[in-house]
Amino acid sequence: MKIYLPDNEQARQQALETYRILDTPPEIAYDELADLAAQICGCSAGLLTFLDDKRQWLKAKCGLPPDLTHVPKEISICQATICHDDLMYVPDLTKDPRFSDSPLVAGEFGLRFYCGMPLISEEGYALGTLCVIDFEPRELSFEQQEAVRRISRQAVAQLELRRRLRERDEMLAELDKARAMAEAERSKSDALLLNILPPAIAEELKANAKVRPRFYQSVSILFVDFADFTRHVEAIEPAQVVHQLDEYYSTFDEIIARHRLEKIKTIGDAYLCAGGLPEINRTHAVDAALAALEIQDLLAKANRQRERLRLPLWMARIGINTGPVIAGVVGTRKFSYDIWGNAVNVAARLQAAADPGRINIAEATWNLVKARFTCEPRGSIEVKGKGPTPMYFLDRIRPDLAADPAGVVPNDSFWRHQGP
Repeated sequence: MKIYLPDNEQARQQALETYRILDTPPEIAYDELADLAAQICGCSAGLLTFLDDKRQWLKAKCGLPPDLTHVPKEISICQATICHDDLMYVPDLTKDPRFSDSPLVAGEFGLRFYCGMPLISEEGYALGTLCVIDFEPRELSFEQQEAVRRISRQAVAQLELRRRLRERDEMLAELDKARAMAEAERSKSDALLLNILPPAIAEELKANAKVRPRFYQSVSILFVDFADFTRHVEAIEPAQVVHQLDEYYSTFDEIIARHRLEKIKTIGDAYLCAGGLPEINRTHAVDAALAALEIQDLLAKANRQRERLRLPLWMARIGINTGPVIAGVVGTRKFSYDIWGNAVNVAARLQAAADPGRINIAEATWNLVKARFTCEPRGSIEVKGKGPTPMYFLDRIRPDLAADPAGVVPNDSFWRHQGP
């Protein structure tokens, strides 16, 4: 039997691949079309098939064994059908020289009648066939032949619908993927923003593209600065300095977060945070004092270990002041949340006036914490730009309000205590 190939065979096969129909499970829509064609034509079998480079694959069939899934392309009658754009009608295959020697006709299968219509895609490619076959010669009326044409067009419409639905599903899947990626990037951006700004300020910036400066009547500012930092820098490798600062500052971050303080910034070896903003609260001075004691205790324990190892000690001066500030976001690139005011300057001066390893607090702060903490009066000390300023060393939580001997951790009575 002669091999028949369309002139556009390579492009036809590429077009067929775009439908992803080959080797798919049976689908009732195609099964019903094959069955309908056989019934209308009064034939033993109806088929809906697709031809790739090696075979004629049966997508739908009625009247044939269930295990018959394909026919080798070189003996297929339908290979000739897809070379044309209209119905191929052969009442008696044994009398048609094109097919009389086909194994399907001359062999045990004993095929005698064939009528098939190519399944022509919207792009004009004959992807396969809708055909009816029989094992004895027969004639079809004009109406029956026209029915085969119409059913083939329904099969193509079903095929195009199937492809469009698949493409829609793929597009929706891509959209979901893109949406998920965008959400992941947005989450990263939000996380980065929250790493720079307080949550409430970050939300305001996202909503309004700017942050309104705010005045706070009472805020407690905490400064930490390492004594003899220049000596540390000169004595050890820069990478070690950065590593040590990162280790301490990361722990400071955890401590102040537990005590509801907001980190403002670090400048070299100076660490600045504040309580009572951006969310106003009445315990900011106590919160700052508790955080300062915990930082002091952390460094004391670290220095005991460093002393045993004969390593340089990292002694910190800590200063706390309470007073009014203005807070806001500055800059458009690498912006930051910052605070300004005389209270900030005084806090820096208090830190500078502290002894290494001690916490120096202003009188305004002392008035707010003296009921719960043991403090040591220092008298008035000259402060640049402010003159003599009363100061106190914050030593510890009062013994009756502490949960530990060092007076760093408050007990259950601490927050209930109201007296002097």
